[in-house]
Amino acid sequence: MTQSTASNPPLLDPGLGDCLEKILLPPTDPSAEVIEISGYKLVYVNGACRRNYRVYKADSMIGVIFQHITHWSNGVDSLRYAEPVDAVVGLDDFMNVARILTTATERPPTEEELLDKEFDSLTTEEWERLKRYVPQAKHLVAA
Repeated sequence: MTQSTASNPPLLDPGLGDCLEKILLPPTDPSAEVIEISGYKLVYVNGACRRNYRVYKADSMIGVIFQHITHWSNGVDSLRYAEPVDAVVGLDDFMNVARILTTATERPPTEEELLDKEFDSLTTEEWERLKRYVPQAKHLVAA
């Protein structure tokens, strides 16, 4: 486990005008407190008794972990970890499973749902589905 800093322009709040207060420093900011552990970067956000760290894998933030006085936690399970790497791996595993489950449960929109979308936003495949679609008559009463 090593601590490092790098150099990039600071992330500034655009709504503060000339105020140069940095918010949520990226891992590349020279002022950021960064802990590097086995393929992850932990960037200190705030906190004292419970320090909050954003977790990055490659260049993407995957979540947040917390350093307590006696343990680490990740907020996605109720486990207490002795080492930060264990909390990070638990977080990463959870995010990977969540991504797989989300992908597996996603279904393509129905033709009725496609009809509610703006035509400019439809893909070629969605257009082809709509061309073949024959609406079912529901609740029609003969006159």
